[in-house]
Parts: sequence; structure tokens; C-alpha cells
Amino acid sequence: MLITSGRECRSIMAAKEIFHGVPGILRPFREFIEKNGLKKGDQIAYYGVPGTCTPFVELLGFAVRSLELEQIFIPFVDEMKMKKVCMVDDVGMQARVTSTALKPKALVIMGGLSMPNVPVKAGQVKAVIDKHPDALVIGVCFMHMFEKAGWLDTISFDCLIDANIDPVEVITKK
Repeated sequence: MLITSGRECRSIMAAKEIFHGVPGILRPFREFIEKNGLKKGDQIAYYGVPGTCTPFVELLGFAVRSLELEQIFIPFVDEMKMKKVCMVDDVGMQARVTSTALKPKALVIMGGLSMPNVPVKAGQVKAVIDKHPDALVIGVCFMHMFEKAGWLDTISFDCLIDANIDPVEVITKK
């Protein structure tokens, strides 16, 4: 996994640290949120593809649960369909309850939005970012998806977490 930071384009962003596994995604995410002063009641808005990105949003939400932030999942970029991400006993974080007011201190853009055949373009995400000019912008993707889709020419991240899921080993009985 590669974490980069700065509002500059990827071409001039430098690797901060290399981490491994799921904790290598979650710990740096939490540290970035804490380092930037988000506090109880502040809101994080996650933009992603329903189903594909949702489990990762719930993992990220779980990593910051003790900070008592308000966390919102927004399918694609449709803010009218936002759901609050809440702790469910014996389950973990779940996107469930409709939320009423969007006032994010941080925007988390999930890499699934940049995948082929997803009906979202970089310009639409840039327009969302422009609506919230004081919010931190965090990208979370796998396998260099933002770079492959050319989104780094349009979107600048304050923090980019780019993890690899390769190789994937599958073992079955005959």
C-alpha cells in the first residue's frame, strides 16, 4: 500500500510510508483524521459505489469509531441518497439510517467510482469537492485505480491510500 499526501498532482506527490494488509489501510486513515483535528461531531462523507465500496467504507468507519465522528455514505455522488454509517452491536459499522444535513469536514473518495462502467466521471467528483472547499479530500483505492483512470489529473488529494490486492490465491477441493 502507498500513502501519499499533498494537494499537488500525483506526479509530484511522494511516498510517505509503505504499510501492509488491512491495518496498513485503517491505521494511516485514522492517523490522518486525528492529525488534521477532526473531533467529536465532525462529519466524514464517503462517496463510493454501493455494494463494492460499502464494505471498505464500513471498515474505515470502524477504524475511527471511537472518535465519535458523524459518518455518511453517499452512493456514487448522489447526496440525496446519503445514509448515516452507524455502529451496530455485534456486527460493526453499517450504512443504514438516512441522514439529514451534509456538512463534511472530510470527503473520502473511494476508488470504485473510477472503475470502468461506473456512471461517475472525475469531473463530477471534482464538482462535489468544489462544493465543500474547506473539507479534507482523502482518496482510498486499490491497484492504482485513480491513476489508471486518469483521475489524478483532475482531482487532488490531501491523502491518498492506494493498496494492492495481488496476488489473490484461491484454493478449492477437487
